[in-house]
Amino acid sequence: MLQIRKGGHRDLERYYTVFEIDFDEKELLPKLGLHTAISKGDAELLIVYDEESKIELGYALTLCRGVYGYALLKYFAVLPWYRGKGLGAQAMRLVNRYYADKQGLLAELVVFDPEDKDTLRKLRKFFTRFGYELIPCDYRLGGAPAELMVKPLEGSAELAPVIHRVVRDLYSRVLGPSRLEKMVEIRRA
Repeated sequence: MLQIRKGGHRDLERYYTVFEIDFDEKELLPKLGLHTAISKGDAELLIVYDEESKIELGYALTLCRGVYGYALLKYFAVLPWYRGKGLGAQAMRLVNRYYADKQGLLAELVVFDPEDKDTLRKLRKFFTRFGYELIPCDYRLGGAPAELMVKPLEGSAELAPVIHRVVRDLYSRVLGPSRLEKMVEIRRA
């Protein structure tokens, strides 16, 4: 049976290399900023593991403390050597349960290769299976077009009119103002 535990600074040091493999450098948050955000409770590294064997299988890094009550699922993945076994679906259920007290859980869908339409389609399908809905907005992450989805949890109000504020608030807890301006571009649709 899979479980989830909150990771700390040592875990972030181990997992940051995996982030660098799994995600494009344009969407990587600075390691020092993540350490600071974890110390302040603004970010969490969740580690998915098998309860019986204690083997770590995946991770989720979230920006989780903002004034609007939403959490942003920044990085989510099953470790490369365990992929293709259905663990992603189980891990997503655990993450959704973990953040059940939030207004909602946001997920960014971004593909930096403009020719790769299949990955975006698969990501959309995966998150839709778990009740995530597309938020209409003009969003670019690291210069690439991105989509934003939300899983409404605690009676979410209409998010589209304020999504730009919510996303900027969450990122501002990890990035300085100039880095935030370079990395995150978001406007209402």
